[in-house]
Amino acid sequence: MGNTIITIGRQYGSGGREIGRKVAEKLGIKCYDKELLAVAAKESGICEELFENHDEKPTNSFLYSLVMDTYSLGYSSAAFSDMPINHKVFLAQFDAIKKIADEGPCILVGRCADYALADYPNMVSVFVHADIQARIRRIARIYDLTDAKAKDIIHKTDKKRASYYNYYSSKKWGEAAGYNLSVDSGILGVEGAVKMILDFVEIKESTPEPKL
Repeated sequence: MGNTIITIGRQYGSGGREIGRKVAEKLGIKCYDKELLAVAAKESGICEELFENHDEKPTNSFLYSLVMDTYSLGYSSAAFSDMPINHKVFLAQFDAIKKIADEGPCILVGRCADYALADYPNMVSVFVHADIQARIRRIARIYDLTDAKAKDIIHKTDKKRASYYNYYSSKKWGEAAGYNLSVDSGILGVEGAVKMILDFVEIKESTPEPKL
C-alpha cells in the first residue's frame, strides 16, 4: 500500500466498522472509529464525554457558513467560545481528521471524514451498505435483540447519521455518486467486502493519474 487514506461511511448493521478494522489489519495501518473522539478531545481541550454525547447526531438549525468561517479562526477565538457545543464538537473532529490523515495512511470510519478530506488526492471514500434483512439479522445476533427492536434501532441510527452527514457536508449520505466505492456487504459478506476494498485500493495506486 502507498499513502492511501480510506474513509468508510456505513449503514448501521452493515458491518462497516468490522470491515474497516479488517482492512486496516491487512494493510498494517490504524483504524479510527471511536478512537477519533479521543484524538479530537485531546487536540481541542473539550471533554471527551461531550464528543461521545454528540457523536454523529443531527444538529439543530444554525448557519453552516458561520460554522465553517469559525473553523478557520481556531479554538481560541471568541466566535468559537460562543458556538453551540455540537458545532464545537464537529469542528474539533474535522480538525482531528485532517491531522490524523496528515500523519500517513489510515482508515477513518464515519464522522464526515470523506468530506473533511475531500481535497486529499490520496483519499478513497467507501460506503458500506446491505439490505435491511441482513442488517436486522446482524444487529439482533450481536446485541441479542428481537428483529423488531433491531429494525427500530437501525432506522433511528441511520436517520441520525444521514441528518448529521447531510447537514455538515455538501453531499447526500449513502448516495453512490458521492463515494469512490459502494460496497454491498449483504451480498459479499465481511471478508468479500474487505477484499473488494483492498482490490480497489491496489488498482487505484497502480493506475497513473490521468492527464487533463
